[in-house]
Amino acid sequence: MKSYQLVAANAPLELVETETPEPQGTEVLVRVTACGVCHSDLHFWHGFYDLGDGTKMTLEDRNIALPFTMGHEPVGEVVAYGPDVETDVKIGETRLVFPWTGCGDCARCDEGNEQDCADVAPLGVRRPGGYADHIIVPHPRYLVDIEGVDPHYACTLACAGVTAFSALKKAKALAADDKLVIIGAGGVGLTGVGIATEYIANEKIVVDLDEEKLAAAREAGADHTINPKREDASARVAELTVAGAGAVVDFVGSTETVTFGMEVLRRGGSYILVGLYGGRIDIPTLALPTRDIALRGSYVGNLGEMHELMALVKAGKVDPIPVASRPMSQVTETLKDLEEGRIVGRMVVVPDGV
Repeated sequence: MKSYQLVAANAPLELVETETPEPQGTEVLVRVTACGVCHSDLHFWHGFYDLGDGTKMTLEDRNIALPFTMGHEPVGEVVAYGPDVETDVKIGETRLVFPWTGCGDCARCDEGNEQDCADVAPLGVRRPGGYADHIIVPHPRYLVDIEGVDPHYACTLACAGVTAFSALKKAKALAADDKLVIIGAGGVGLTGVGIATEYIANEKIVVDLDEEKLAAAREAGADHTINPKREDASARVAELTVAGAGAVVDFVGSTETVTFGMEVLRRGGSYILVGLYGGRIDIPTLALPTRDIALRGSYVGNLGEMHELMALVKAGKVDPIPVASRPMSQVTETLKDLEEGRIVGRMVVVPDGV
């Protein structure tokens, strides 16, 4: 088996050849045909997450040891089962791999929210991921049917898609006169715009610093776009809304975007923080009760939401975002391009020979 492994922070991913693993118990072996490259992989590649005020959470703090195979948006062909597998999934079928796996034996897992499991162990984050030509999936329930969906686009649904969908579900309870503000039109944000076009009837306002990404957002269905470099973004939101946004979904998650998002939120509105850029939230505690606002995070999504989203995609109710592909041997260059903002939409990497 060939995999591209992170061996040191900021270092090029190294090609490593090992024996192809054999599935045990309920495991399924999948031959990877493509894997999405996600912005959150950059934090992993750099070896830390920014906690604001100069503090960091390192991979060591999370008990993640190197070398490690990243990649949490894989699609591939089922090639083998463990002896305890009972499933209708057949050898040779192409499936999306849902990566957000928990322990499978706790209250959060039982209620279907494995992403909130105390021992959450996502593929490509805690377990070996999809920057490889094969991946072990712990159970066939994590294999999602993508019949009729472009496999490269399907890759992006495993993280960008389900993350955006779950966040938008939390923001969906809008009044008739409300408008939704989406901060960030990168891969996840742009995916959110495409989902929101059919899923949320209210007008969508997209805020980003990049004109090319704002153009893509307009094409994806944004009703209004704002570039804070070119105009007063808070004043523009005030012009477009009755008394502020009914909900703000922040796909960036920096100190600056939080400050802006809280500022443009109306009384009684909801602010949903998704992005992992890093920073600190500094708001008066009095603001929450006196403005009657909700402040919450949204981390990826659950398996039920993954199936809900896939049904919307298959029904043609989600506008696909631009997706391009490269050989997996170029995964390091792809991470660099993503870091520099040179990718509009999403990029997937494909193993050699696929």
